[in-house]
Amino acid sequence: MSFRRISLLAAATLLFGIFAVSSARAQGSRSVADFSLKQNNTEVSLKSYAGSKAVVVVFINPTCPFSTLYQNRLAALSADYGSKGVQFLFIDTPINVEAAIDANEKVKVKASGGAALPLLTDEGQTVSTLLGATKTPEVIVLQPVSDGFAVRYKGAVDDNPQVENYVKEKYLAQVLDNLLAGRAAGVTDKRAAGCLIKRF
Repeated sequence: MSFRRISLLAAATLLFGIFAVSSARAQGSRSVADFSLKQNNTEVSLKSYAGSKAVVVVFINPTCPFSTLYQNRLAALSADYGSKGVQFLFIDTPINVEAAIDANEKVKVKASGGAALPLLTDEGQTVSTLLGATKTPEVIVLQPVSDGFAVRYKGAVDDNPQVENYVKEKYLAQVLDNLLAGRAAGVTDKRAAGCLIKRF
């Protein structure tokens, strides 16, 4: 291989690296100013949790089998990290019913019997659109910063939606542990497995 071709390859590699770092920084620096949700006709504002260590926004749907499989895990995470200054917001989000039925056939689980979660309403799907959520369950971790809340993580709760005992990577817990310890989130994005959110 000629020196010129090696130089071009090195330059291309360098440019790709710069682009990747810039993209990662841009994603990590994305911030959310504020949003509001409804709970029993009472408005809940994100900015009211500015004193929290982190806010975990969870998009779920009681009829989605994957949401059902995560109910107990999410309740346990909320109780555990809630005592450490982390606020969980559970948003009941509409799903594509046909896709949910297909998913139910695959995982063979009933949409009942899980731990009760305090559900919020996302009127007009404003928050799910703002945060780019596409599945239930899907989590977005926000951390208070000077100009609002920074998005630190988006995606799956862990690496095994079907069998809790087989989980090897607890993505959400790892991110929260890192943030609470004053470290970077570590993992910033993991694709969620679940039911597709229905857009109106």
